Amino acid sequence: MNDMENIFKELLVKAEEGTKCVMVTDLELTHDNQGQITGKNIFSEKDFNNSLIPGDEGIYDMVKTAFETGMPQILKRKDENLVLLEPFIPKPRLYLFGGGHVAKPICEFASRTGFIVTVIDDRPAFANAVRFPDANKVICDSFEKALEKIELKKSDYVVIVTRGHKHDGLVLKEVLKHDLSYTGMIGSKRRVKAMMEELLEEGYPEDKLNSVCSPIGLDIGGITPDEIAISIVGQLILYKNKISNQNQGKKFSFPEFDMEVIEKISESSEIPKALLTILSTKGSVPRKAGAKMAVYYDGRTIGSIGGGCSEAGVITNARRIMLDKGFIIQHVDMTGDVAESEGMVCGGIMDVLIEVI
Repeated sequence: MNDMENIFKELLVKAEEGTKCVMVTDLELTHDNQGQITGKNIFSEKDFNNSLIPGDEGIYDMVKTAFETGMPQILKRKDENLVLLEPFIPKPRLYLFGGGHVAKPICEFASRTGFIVTVIDDRPAFANAVRFPDANKVICDSFEKALEKIELKKSDYVVIVTRGHKHDGLVLKEVLKHDLSYTGMIGSKRRVKAMMEELLEEGYPEDKLNSVCSPIGLDIGGITPDEIAISIVGQLILYKNKISNQNQGKKFSFPEFDMEVIEKISESSEIPKALLTILSTKGSVPRKAGAKMAVYYDGRTIGSIGGGCSEAGVITNARRIMLDKGFIIQHVDMTGDVAESEGMVCGGIMDVLIEVI
């Protein structure tokens, strides 16, 4: 396994830990748009805050922008060489307590809108991968034991939709011990009020109790399980976007994170391979900056940077340089006659970095 593969292994570990980090790649230009990769390192947000990233002050401004926008940044050094700064910000984790009729569409909609979902229930018939194919993980155990197994972080979201008032209260009492991005609990106004009064008498801080979204969800008059789920996931998205853009003057978008591509690139291979990364885009394009694709010399590919003739051209170029170490930055124009003949509705342009790994 080479150093580059080890770096991507490290990235996978940080993603699993939920650590916000930035990958710094040093690109030494030997021609206008190609050259050698002279370094690749990963630094956590903690490293950034403690000024542990090597380089001049300019790199800190660019890393800050990368974290604030979720988009890759390119720094041009005084010697004309480039530094690519790629932010990796893990998707928000949602812990869904309860596997009933409302939980099923919550899991589906939350997963489709960017949450990593863990479903927890103590009934085998309700807590299984067949029932929740969109869940990242399903835990079948008592709520008490399940809470011991998970490590709640400030960036996490919790939705409590168990089958009964007793279980709701048990989970809520434990969850209230943590500072979270969102806590919501289903229940009628009468039952919720009674539970909150009980917890207040037990010594739980009033401000913590007031932070719980209960009754849960946006007030859209939902009646069916799907409608109720939409109201809950809508509230999750509202909280997620408010937190993402808090005190930021720039528009934030969660970075593309093609997990399967990163996993394959991190694996040793006797077949030469390259990593394609969209550096920047303009106009209408299929995928945004940060999207990745793995290409092998034998023609195999994992992931996509948009498809069509534009992608095929980049793949051809990747295979051309694959036997040499280095990189090339390819400009892709989808605004001309070729794009029109291919039936593309994109009409944008993008720059793609091809790295031989």
